[in-house]
Formats: sequence, structure tokens, C-alpha cells
Amino acid sequence: MTVVRAAGRGVPEASGEGVRPRSVMSGISFVTGGYMRNYLIIGASLVALTAPLQAQESGEDAAAEPRTPKISADPFADFRPEETEITVTATGTRIEIEDTGQAVTVIGGEEIQSVQGADLTRVLERVPGLVVSRDGGVGAVTNVGLRGAEGEQLLVLIDGVRVADPASPGGAFDFGNLLTSNLAKIEVLRGSNSTIWGSDAIGGVIVASTRAESGLQASAEYGSRDTATGAVSGGLGGDLGFIGASASYYTTDGFSQAANGTEADGFEQWTASGQGRLYLSPSFEIFARGRWAEGDLDLDGYLPDFSFGDTADTQHTRQYSGSAGAIYDTGPLFVSAAYSFADTERVNRNPASDEPTFSSDGHSDRVEVRGEWRPIGPLLVNFGAENEWEAFSTSAEERRTTRIFGAYTQLGIEMGPLAAHAGVRLDDHARFGSETSFGGDISYALTRDLRLRASVGEGFKAPTLYQLYSDYGNEALQPERSTSYDIGLVHGDRSLTKSRFYGALTAFRRDARDQIEFVSCFEGTDPFCVERPFGYYDNTDRVRAEGIEVELGARPSDRVTTRAVYAYVDTENRTAGSANQGNVLARRPHHALTLSADWRTPLHDFTIGGDVRMVSDSFENATNTTPLDGYALASVRASLPFGERFELFGRVENLFDTDYQTAAGYGTPGRSAYIGARARF
Repeated sequence: MTVVRAAGRGVPEASGEGVRPRSVMSGISFVTGGYMRNYLIIGASLVALTAPLQAQESGEDAAAEPRTPKISADPFADFRPEETEITVTATGTRIEIEDTGQAVTVIGGEEIQSVQGADLTRVLERVPGLVVSRDGGVGAVTNVGLRGAEGEQLLVLIDGVRVADPASPGGAFDFGNLLTSNLAKIEVLRGSNSTIWGSDAIGGVIVASTRAESGLQASAEYGSRDTATGAVSGGLGGDLGFIGASASYYTTDGFSQAANGTEADGFEQWTASGQGRLYLSPSFEIFARGRWAEGDLDLDGYLPDFSFGDTADTQHTRQYSGSAGAIYDTGPLFVSAAYSFADTERVNRNPASDEPTFSSDGHSDRVEVRGEWRPIGPLLVNFGAENEWEAFSTSAEERRTTRIFGAYTQLGIEMGPLAAHAGVRLDDHARFGSETSFGGDISYALTRDLRLRASVGEGFKAPTLYQLYSDYGNEALQPERSTSYDIGLVHGDRSLTKSRFYGALTAFRRDARDQIEFVSCFEGTDPFCVERPFGYYDNTDRVRAEGIEVELGARPSDRVTTRAVYAYVDTENRTAGSANQGNVLARRPHHALTLSADWRTPLHDFTIGGDVRMVSDSFENATNTTPLDGYALASVRASLPFGERFELFGRVENLFDTDYQTAAGYGTPGRSAYIGARARF
């Protein structure tokens, strides 16, 4: 007998059988130089690729699929799309993107695979307002910032588990330890949302889901600098439940982490993840999820003369996280309760020493309840509460702990063309006391394909244990707070499944108070530097980030897809009397543009495509004394399927072998070529 299951609205999930469906500008001045003309030609070609094909293939589509007017007695039918993207970042439970006024980008598994390669940053660059800086190659410390926010002001969840490292200086998640090899979906919410997510969600929220789907999928890739990647995933599902798992391996000889170095610095990582769900009744299930990643990274560092260069140092990192809980879902009422944990261990070594040169361990435990209640008609209530315990220790600092409790409620209405939500949250921190956060959003469909959206949100982030108690700590620190606003127009859907064209224009602003910055004692005189000669953490009084985001997508035929995302982000230190007043924030370029295009040719569905990424100048430091030059990168890729089960693919990154840096003093890869294969069973 087939069991008819209630609509699943759980926390972040992987795609596949493990999920039960829910029923329901200013001018740009980037870079100059001899290659600039080549980049512009490539970029223009990507966007113009559709021109010779559009007339012929759109005519074929029209002939093959005649349009018939739809007749419905539903007065709101014109505002209800046939299919839509789902996100959990807006309300904490599953919601259609059209029903939130917040800016959310969802990148699915097919798009992730089409970009090719294990480097997550190449996928994230398709999100407007997102910039990446990395201290070397794949595996090195990777910082992701949204709309001018710090990397540690970004909340990150993997398979529903918060994975921030309490032992890192800002409590951030290091994206160098997350590869795309087994990712099924990435969701990015831009803007403050502590109302739903609590501490850390000042700049936004990123949710990553690992692959666990019925059947078996495997891939392998090899390329420049002896880089090899292998991945496998699979699962089984039925009326009683689902079980799935994935694993991957990545290794590379790499290149010198120090830009002035000559010795290659490699990286090796193993990862595994799994999840299981047992359906005890049509409305009740239990679940468990887990992830493990372990890797070794070669490091460069500071030499006795304080210069940065080649060293024999290495770093071993082990991350593991998991959750277990239950879901009760009758349709009108959905409740999820879970326990989760995350742990990050790091050990740095130098072959000249028998003992580690540095070690750290950051751990968090969390119990939480989230839910959604639809009492009547279009009304809904989102609610939740959680308690988190954090601990950190290093080879230099003793173990420290803290606790934070939070609870929220959000009222909403989803009726025809209108969706609106307003909520409030109370956080209680063991050290800093209570904090209240408010948030609201509205989405209104002007036509079936065009909607107006707007949101306001507050953010809250307590100082990390490291910022308070380490050798660089400052126990007088206060929590960071922010308020963000955005408003925009959206046409169509980003997935381009409901329309041939997608466009979005968004204006935003975020004002932050008491933002925590590292003050270097090498850059000036400060009485506090007497006790901390290398630097310390302090609150910056006022910071502002504002700008615009533009997203464009077109699918003029079933064989051609083009995309463009651009963001102008203006950041400013607005602290009165500060030596850095009026300066832009470190590593915050004003302009970032990504162009991409893919053409599935009539020749055995052979697909060719490419990307252009252009980033303007910025500064490495808060004093704006160390510039980072803008850059432009181009890549090309191709894939060839053999039936429905096999596929060959390859690409060339940094096509023009551009010399650039995203972090001063750190090297970046030159021209690189890769080839791989993928199989599905």
C-alpha cells in the first residue's frame, strides 16, 4: 500500500528522495591593461551567443508547443506560478521564493555541476553582492562576504546544522573546507535576518545541502598541478523511509601560498556525509544527518625577518557535524525538534618541531524547535526556540564556554498576489544579557511575472570567545548590531523554468553599530598596544554599506542559457573622530560582475559555455594604505553526454593567465585545464 505523506517543510535538506514535497548605476571602471580587450570580447560573446540561434529555435519551440489560454474561476490564478523554487532561509521552514520579500538566490545541483570543479567560490560568484577573498589556493582560508559585510557576519548551515567555528577569531566558517563535489543545492539570503536565525545573521545566511538521492552517481576529474577529484553519492527510498550517503576526495599539488614564494603548497581532503529518515506515520518521522571532512593543507608564513614567504608548515583540519530529531507535519501544523552539534579541530605543525606550533578546537551543541502553523485561510505563524552552548580552546588559551538562548515568532499572510511577514526575536546571552530583533518583508505580484519585494531586518552578533579572551582579546567588547533595508523588482524566476527571461533590480542599505574590527598595532600608536603589541579587537562605532544589485537571465531557446549578475557596493567607516573615518572597508570592491552563457548544440547535445568575472579595485586594510588591483578572469567549459548515463566534461580556468590577488601577499592560480567524467545509474 502506498502511504500518502503530509507536506514536508523541514529544515535544510538535500534534494532527491529524502525530501517530501510541500503542497503548496553608476559607470564601471574595472581594470585596464593589454588583456582588457580580450575580456570584453569574451564577455560580449557570451551574452551575444544567443543571437544567431534565437530566431530559429524559438520558432521551433512555438511550433512544437502551441499556447492555449487558461480559463479558471480562481480570481488569483494569474498570480500563482505553476512551479516555483523553495527556500528555507527566509522563515526557517520551507517557503516558496515568491512568498518572501527577502532577496534569496537558489543554485541547484544541475547548475553547480555545469560550472564544473570542486572550487565552491566559482559557484558563489554567481550570487550578486557576494565577494570572495582567499589566502592561497583551494583549501586555504576562504572568506565570503555579502553586501559589504564581514565574513564572520554570515551564518552558514550545512544540512541544517550551524557550522561556525567558535575557535576561529571571528567565529566564521572557513569556506576553504567546503567543496562542491557532493553539493546538491546552495541557498543564499542577502541581508540581516537575526529575527529567524539569531546571532551571526548580520550580512546574510548561506545554506548548503549535500547530495543524497535515489540511485547512484559518480564523478572523477584530473587537471593542472596534479589536481584530482573523485565523488560518489547514492540512496534508497520508499514508503518506509530514505537512506542516502555521499563521499569525495580531493588532492592537488597546488602553488605557492605566498605570492613571492617558489615552493608549491598542496591540499588534500576526504569528506563523507549521510542522512536517514524513517516514516513512522503519514504525519510523523524521525531523521538523522551527519558530515565529516578531514584534510591537510601546506602553509606559508612569516619568516624571522617578519617577511611573508615559503615555510614547511602544515595544517590538519577535522570537521564533523550532525543532527537528529523528529518532524510532525499534518499540513496546517508543522513542528521540527532536533539536537545538533558541530566541531572543528585544527593542528598546525612544522617539521622542525616535535610539538604542534598551534592547535585549536571549537565546539557547539544546540537544541532547537522550529515550526509553522496555518490556523485559518491565508494566515500563518512561524515560531521557534533554541539554546546553544559554545566552547573553544587553543594551545595558547584555556577552555572557555558560553551560552545563548533565543526564541522568535513571525506572523504572516499569503493571499493571492500578496505575501507579508513580520516577526520579533528575543536572545539572551550568558554574558551580554537580552537583545531584541525585529524584521519584516512584503512581496506583491504586480502581474504574473513581475513582483515588488521589500524587507527590513535587524542583526545581532555577540563577540566570539576568541575576541574576548585570546591574546588579542578585549573583554570590554560589545555585541555587533545592524539594520538592513532593501527594495526591488523581480521579473520571472531565476531557474528560468517558468519564463524565458529573468530580471531583478534591488537597492539595499545596511547600517551597523559596534562592528568588531582587528586593530593592528603596526599601523599606528595606541595605548592599548602596550599590553597587546601585535594588535587587538575593538568595536568600530558606525559602518554603512549600500548599493544596488542587478540580475539578468535569458533562455531564448531550450538550448541556450545566459546570465549576468552585477553589484555596486559602497562601504564606509562612519565612526566620528576615527583615523579611518570615511575609508572604505577592507577587501570590499565597489564593483563585481559575472557573465555566463551555455549553448547545448544540436551535435549530440555537446554543450559549450563560459564565464567572465570582473572585480574592481579595493584595499587590503582598514587604513586604505595597501591597494588591491582589480582583475578580470575568463573561463571556458564543455561537456558531451553519452546517452542518459555518462558524460565527459572539461574546462580551462583563467584563460588569459591573469596575475591577480584577492588578498595581499597571497598567490592565485594561473591558467588551468581539467577534464573529467560523470556517470549516473
